[in-house]
Amino acid sequence: MKNQADIGLVGLAVMGENLILNMESKGFTVACYNRTTSKVDDFVNGRAAGKKIIGCHTIQELTGKLKRPRKVMCMIKAGDPVDAFIESVHPYLEAGDIIIDGGNSNYVDTNRRVEAMERLGLHFIGTGISGGEEGALLGPSIMPGGSAAAWEAIRPIFQKICAYTDDAEPCCDWVGEKGAGHFVKMVHNGIEYGDMQLICEIYQMMKVGLKLSNEAMAAVFERWNKGLLDSYLIEITSDILAYRDENNEAVLDRILDTAGQKGTGKWTAINALDVGQPLTLIGEAVFARCLSALKEERTAAAGVLQGPQAAFEGDKTAMIEDLEQALYASKIVSYAQGYQLMRAVAAEHGWDLNYGGIALMWRGGCIIRSAFLGRIKAAFDTDAGLSNLLLAPFFRQALETAQEGWRRVAGAGVKLGIPLPAIGSALAYYDGYRTERLPANLLQAQRDYFGAHTYERIDWPRGAFFHTNWTGRGGATASSTYNR
Repeated sequence: MKNQADIGLVGLAVMGENLILNMESKGFTVACYNRTTSKVDDFVNGRAAGKKIIGCHTIQELTGKLKRPRKVMCMIKAGDPVDAFIESVHPYLEAGDIIIDGGNSNYVDTNRRVEAMERLGLHFIGTGISGGEEGALLGPSIMPGGSAAAWEAIRPIFQKICAYTDDAEPCCDWVGEKGAGHFVKMVHNGIEYGDMQLICEIYQMMKVGLKLSNEAMAAVFERWNKGLLDSYLIEITSDILAYRDENNEAVLDRILDTAGQKGTGKWTAINALDVGQPLTLIGEAVFARCLSALKEERTAAAGVLQGPQAAFEGDKTAMIEDLEQALYASKIVSYAQGYQLMRAVAAEHGWDLNYGGIALMWRGGCIIRSAFLGRIKAAFDTDAGLSNLLLAPFFRQALETAQEGWRRVAGAGVKLGIPLPAIGSALAYYDGYRTERLPANLLQAQRDYFGAHTYERIDWPRGAFFHTNWTGRGGATASSTYNR
């Protein structure tokens, strides 16, 4: 019975169990372990009964069941638990064996772990996996990175269990060195935050602004899912709006309006600040969740803070068309910002990311999967050095077409007192990005006035810095500059 499993997986929560079943269904034998060993027995005697799945009660037993090079994958909580797992498993491994972290780890931690394991002669893979419970079972999007020497050993498994596009291309390919896989998954999750917030703002405009019923909104989202906005999140939004329980009550209307988060959206926003990238839409999506969590404060404020009493008086059908354009345009901005962040971090770490390939990996299996991603792949296939998606001909034209409706939606939100932080920030970014001269000249003058931080001049080459004695009381000494 020794050395018969193709891979071992540790962590029998929802994602772990379903990945194991997925692997087994594709012809692989899988050994499994969970710290609470009763879960192993329950799984092997339940969903895994009669399948090529081997239950193990210790890490040593698990590693002893694996073919060489041993491949051990963990699906556990990010942070210290992953480090503890690595410490528990590496003594039972040999040079060339592979540890895989399939959880939502911070890519900075993955950078460190790759280096530490390679010093021991082991390979470490940090892989993003997206698709939720159903994706894990039927085919997720998989984004592996880390020790490149391990890719050929894990490729047959990963590319067999992943989702495939309609063109039969696998939604899994090598991303890059060290933490590149987990980094790309982090950006994916940040974009997911943005997509979800945009949809929620459109829902709020329909519900509060246009006074549409759940059924009417479900029909709108169903129609949108057959056009420009064809995507998983639009599809499930229609399903959610239409769903009624056994008492014929809309479940959505019973859900408390406080959103949770597990941290990847926050990491994306923090990372953008660290590298000086304007990831404004995703940042607003994270802050919107934070604001939603202040439920008691918002309830109290609703009774005392005044806003406009206006009601929507225009053509509802026309406004619904504008909402579609606003959602589509804002979505373009969200992805453009995400790709800007990927470019900046890739340059910092020396990663050679395949941006079109990343869009391909997101075409199927993952939460943000959509027809829209095919356009992103095409844009980078045409121009691999594209600095910003907004400049690609297709997206430039799409934004031009959507612009009037996008602005009408933003204006209607202000007039009706309906918050549209993500849509508004997307429009502000678009206007800022297309503005040749921003008011940062005044900002630099202010910084130089109170802190002698210096400034550059339009009539001198970049890199020459100046200081003005604005009051006549300052000296000639200037402060250092800091541009990020």
